Amino acid sequence: MPDHLIAAAEPDTVSLTPLLKADFEGWLAGRPPAEAAWVRRLGFQARPGEIALLPGHDTGPGGGLAGALVGLGDVADPWAFGGLPFGLPAGSYRLAADTGSALADQAALGWALGGYVFTRYKPAERAPARLVWPDACDRAAVISAAEAAFLVRDLVNTPANDMGPAELTVAAEQLAGGFGADLRTVVGDDLLLYHYPAIHAVGRASSRPPRLLDLRWGRTDGRKVTIVGKGVCFDTGGLDLKSSAGMRLMKKDMGGAAHALGLAHMVMAADLPVSLRVLVPAVDNAVSGDAFRPLDVIRTRKGLTVEIGNTDAEGRLILADALADATEERPALLIDFATLTGAARVALGTDLPALFCNNDALAGALLAAADRQADPMWRMPLWQAYAKQLNSPVADLNNTGENNFAGAILAALFLERFVDPEVPWAHLDIHAWNPVARPGRPKGGEAMTLRAAFAVIAERFSE
Repeated sequence: MPDHLIAAAEPDTVSLTPLLKADFEGWLAGRPPAEAAWVRRLGFQARPGEIALLPGHDTGPGGGLAGALVGLGDVADPWAFGGLPFGLPAGSYRLAADTGSALADQAALGWALGGYVFTRYKPAERAPARLVWPDACDRAAVISAAEAAFLVRDLVNTPANDMGPAELTVAAEQLAGGFGADLRTVVGDDLLLYHYPAIHAVGRASSRPPRLLDLRWGRTDGRKVTIVGKGVCFDTGGLDLKSSAGMRLMKKDMGGAAHALGLAHMVMAADLPVSLRVLVPAVDNAVSGDAFRPLDVIRTRKGLTVEIGNTDAEGRLILADALADATEERPALLIDFATLTGAARVALGTDLPALFCNNDALAGALLAAADRQADPMWRMPLWQAYAKQLNSPVADLNNTGENNFAGAILAALFLERFVDPEVPWAHLDIHAWNPVARPGRPKGGEAMTLRAAFAVIAERFSE
């Protein structure tokens, strides 16, 4: 639970008034002339996240503050509040009494996310300002979303020396233990025994054994929801070695796994009436004498053979086994998260995840939820005319295309070969990282599309 949201007002709690641009002049007209003049002198125009401190007439416990304004811009979203925990002076604040439930939820969520600091290796420079929980807020939903985002951020921010396949397993064990879920792990050469040959091939070169994490929770008679997350704990590129610049952020290549665990947290915290399964293939893509090689042919769980066009296209290989396993149970919904391609980032940038989906109704629901939740994604096509570029002369398919074009689409088309076409499936190619700090979104690991995905699951499967 974010401890910078507090239960009750304190003696020095300051009133915080959120203002839309459209409401600003009307609000100003109703204020005392001296206060209105002060706000105008500050240049405050209710732009998103803009702050105006209103001075009081004393220097008591409130620090001389009579109140504070925060701008919402044209349309309110959580990020207007995301900069306040560290943008406001230390202390406690509460929203104006007439704040409605939608705005209260946005304020609490933005405040919660904006107060996050990764403190595993050094303490925070200051404590965030605190917000009194708004009366109209759905506290449980905000806590669940914030805790899931914190889990993702913490996992992604942790460097690979402290976040290998074994440590990722510990995180899954802690999550399972917190909600009474069952966790099975298949480790090392047992991956061959239990028919996960592609996961084994990618991870066998590392001194940290590869594994598959298989979490199950919920009603045995509930509709099946399966989440898959790419867990490459560090990606050297394999024998097709990345450059030093390309390797720099590869601690975040397990961001898909972090998202799968974060979404599972939200589903379990909401106690949705589903049969939940989470599959995380966890590996290092390392270099050693046992590393898989370019033009090797590997087998997959589905029985398809894959020629290795590039060892740096390893994420789709481990996902292939996990997706094939997932679809054997024909779930009512299958979602995978992966930091899969640089091509998606070239196309859409770092902030906008790419959505590929084999079901128009599911895609429409995800896009609509993304708009409502201020949790963006953009649909890209499973363009079947490009599938022939994955042909191989010696295997069922190649793991890369013939050229550098349409890399994100080709990766999604590769994954599609391992999904039953009757299973509604969404593939989210995410960055899982903020390259620069913005309100509510500090530089570093980031949860993307979680709230939108959860909203769709809750809408489809709630009783």
